[in-house]
Amino acid sequence: MKLPRYLSGKELISRLKKLGYMPTRQSGSHIRLTTELGGEHHVTIPNHDPLRIGTLSAILALVAEHFNINREELLTKIF
Repeated sequence: MKLPRYLSGKELISRLKKLGYMPTRQSGSHIRLTTELGGEHHVTIPNHDPLRIGTLSAILALVAEHFNINREELLTKIF
């Protein structure tokens, strides 16, 4: 599955809520999400529209690594 090209930071945040991530703080245009599923994990999402492909890819790689799944499985879960 290809990465979506025009995904905003807010839309990514809403999709990551399916995996238990909730906003815990915000500093400027960056929002920090935390999940307790599978152990505590934090990820920071820039509130940009759209997110750069490299930024999106790096965030998804961190989330996939935390849940011990590959990127394809993660994309099917959140999209």
